[in-house]
Amino acid sequence: MLSQLAKLEKRFLEIDSLLSRSEVISDTNQFRKLSKERAEIDEGVQLYRELKKCMHEIDEVTVLLEDSSGEMAELARQEQVTLRDRKIELEDKLKFFLLPKDQNDERNVILEIRAGAGGDEASLFVADLFRMYTRYCEGQGWRFEVLSTNENGLGGLKEAIALVEGKAVYRFLKHESGVHRVQRVPVTESQGRVHTSTVTVAILPEADEVEVSVNESDLRVDTYRASGAGGQHVNRTDSAVRLTHIPTGIVVTCQDERSQIKNRARAMKILKSRLLEKAQEEHDRLLSEERRSQVGRGDRSERIRTYNFPQSRVTDHRVNYTTHAIDSFLEGNIGEIVAVLQEKANVEALARQAISDNGL
Repeated sequence: MLSQLAKLEKRFLEIDSLLSRSEVISDTNQFRKLSKERAEIDEGVQLYRELKKCMHEIDEVTVLLEDSSGEMAELARQEQVTLRDRKIELEDKLKFFLLPKDQNDERNVILEIRAGAGGDEASLFVADLFRMYTRYCEGQGWRFEVLSTNENGLGGLKEAIALVEGKAVYRFLKHESGVHRVQRVPVTESQGRVHTSTVTVAILPEADEVEVSVNESDLRVDTYRASGAGGQHVNRTDSAVRLTHIPTGIVVTCQDERSQIKNRARAMKILKSRLLEKAQEEHDRLLSEERRSQVGRGDRSERIRTYNFPQSRVTDHRVNYTTHAIDSFLEGNIGEIVAVLQEKANVEALARQAISDNGL
């Protein structure tokens, strides 16, 4: 591990040197690429430097312990224990850091939420989840831009799509993909019976312009009048845009903006992210199977998380996690479950790495 970290630090210093060169500064693409690489390895390099310092201090206190007695020796022993505990902590962090990275972890994301089973109640819960993720992203200091919404008549959303921009957004949100099940008494229920509905959440990595190109000849572009709530432009101008990518059959619609040009630009951003995801799924069939198993068809029997309102309970079925603070959870306080899911993924990755290292 130390040899890997030494190489990482060497590369870090090389990048710093390159970024100071005028020819690199003037080359926007190369400068951006190197800056991104530096940001990705910065955490590991800083941990490695702290580990080296800790190891040096352990050596020093060990020598001091050999030459000390009485109270001074006891103080040295206590310091030695503290430093060794810190060394183990740093080594554990670095083990996780050196795991093979998800190529999308540092990306922005396209967040898509759609109503599954349950009719109007599912649409109402789409709106609840959309608000939950909005609040969480705001708390993280991320930029949250609504790209498209499709409202129903009760204040719910049949579909909601947003762009989330910030540091390592995909790393934090990727485990939210899947079926979210809600159990509660709908506002339309007159007899007080609890209904079960589902909503699907998809987290797509945002595509860079250089990664996905779309030929205009592969697109069918339809414009039409926006429908539903949305202002004076609704039903007055052909501002809504529907893009159909003919080779894949992917369809994207946007109608939230008054401008047809803006709606087309938003639809294109969503389309490129879906095409990127499709290309990555085809490249790695295992990831494709994992995502399909998470998102499924939106049936009530398929879920990653249940929101039970009568019991004020949220349960994530992939990990041993339950909270009875459902109101706080839906206000965007989901950081704890995000951390638990990340830890689970890291532990599983470490286990796979150990098996690989042992040649099994």
